[in-house]
Amino acid sequence: MPGPVPAREADLARPRERKGREVQPVTKGVARDVTVPDPDGDWHPIARRLWDSLETSGQSDFYQQSDWAFAFSLCDDLSHYKRSTKRSGQMLQTIYSAFERLLVAEGDRRRVRIELHEPEAEEQSAAVLAIADYKRDLGLD
Repeated sequence: MPGPVPAREADLARPRERKGREVQPVTKGVARDVTVPDPDGDWHPIARRLWDSLETSGQSDFYQQSDWAFAFSLCDDLSHYKRSTKRSGQMLQTIYSAFERLLVAEGDRRRVRIELHEPEAEEQSAAVLAIADYKRDLGLD
């Protein structure tokens, strides 16, 4: 989606669908089980760090096998680029543009309306808290 990075959904005064924009329907498929490939041990440390961050980042919840294969190829290209003595700015721009397709940066995710949030803290129910208070008051802790 070209253009500026959209605001976070929480920052909007009202939902996008109420702003007069048409909401595009989503075509759905079935997500398949994924096996994350092992990184190449010979990769440049920066490529390895990027790979490791992909494995633990929230957007990888959406990755399928083809996304991991694409990420592997890009990390291999990045490693080759970083080890090269003759670097091309165009090559680096091409690699960075390809990483946008994997939604690596927050702006890339927001353009396609994916927002990662902190996990919500689990709150105990009032009944559980009341029982804990009674136990404490009775000295049963």
